[in-house]
Amino acid sequence: MSDYAEEVGKMGFEESMQALEDLVRELENGGIGLDRSLEIYERAVVLRNHCKSILDESERRIRTIMESAGAVRTEDFRMD
Repeated sequence: MSDYAEEVGKMGFEESMQALEDLVRELENGGIGLDRSLEIYERAVVLRNHCKSILDESERRIRTIMESAGAVRTEDFRMD
């Protein structure tokens, strides 16, 4: 799995999300065995962690930009 993690580490956010969506679609279509389901799950976890890491780094960069501009204001995102 480390080869896959290395491969994913080179992907951008959009490419990672597309790969994750493809894996979810394959699971949803069904008709696959337990071994393949586990492989998909393992790959999905790697992709999810990679996407989260990219988003966390993006948030950190935005905060840094806002702080340097003197416009620090944080709010929780709320869906109504």
